[in-house]
Amino acid sequence: MEPGLYIVGTPIGNLQDITLRALETLKTVTLILAEDTRQTVKLLERHEIHAQLMSCHKFNELSRVDMIAGHVERGGAVALVTDSGMPAISDPGARVVAACRERKVPIFVIPGPSAVTAAFALSGMGGQGFVFEGFLDHKTAARRRKLTERADELLPLVLYESPYRLLKLMGEIKDTLGDRKVFVGRELTKYYEECLAGTPDEIMAVFAQRTVKGELVVIVEPAAKTKRVKPSIREYENKGTCVDTENDGC
Repeated sequence: MEPGLYIVGTPIGNLQDITLRALETLKTVTLILAEDTRQTVKLLERHEIHAQLMSCHKFNELSRVDMIAGHVERGGAVALVTDSGMPAISDPGARVVAACRERKVPIFVIPGPSAVTAAFALSGMGGQGFVFEGFLDHKTAARRRKLTERADELLPLVLYESPYRLLKLMGEIKDTLGDRKVFVGRELTKYYEECLAGTPDEIMAVFAQRTVKGELVVIVEPAAKTKRVKPSIREYENKGTCVDTENDGC
């Protein structure tokens, strides 16, 4: 195997959802960096993979860069994985990848499952792309501000959310974006997978009756084109953008 850092996608729930290339990579590398070694060891044991395992999470990832670079310089290959899905998207790993790129460490990607794309496919809102915000801030004011900033967005908005804040998020979406269609994917690819679509009130009515558990992906319908507020000429001028008020082009 060529020396370098290998970004490896792992299952988001069902352990069978792993590619042959990912398995071969994990079996061949000399070191695996994991967000939580306790979670990754379950996957490795399932597929009888025996490799050196070391933690690499948001609190220590930058401290691992020198070790990774040294390992690769000595001819080693390092795999980077998170608890589920693709590293360096919403999970830890982005800072490691950026720092390794600056150090000229060869970097390879082994694509795999992603909760974002899985939920987006299930939502039926696809076709034109989407805007991914990941987890919103824990603070209410910051959350509402971010949602308000996306009020005129013409692409679906994709969010991750904790089960403990789902009802709060539905209320915030209703207050800032109105009664738009919302899709919620819970525990995707797992035994208790659940998908719901409706207005924020309808989603709240379902989940208010029980304890919400599991990981969640929330997708919000985009603003209707007819409701989009066109910036004034002054706003365009301030941004240094050309203006064609008749044809929306220049």
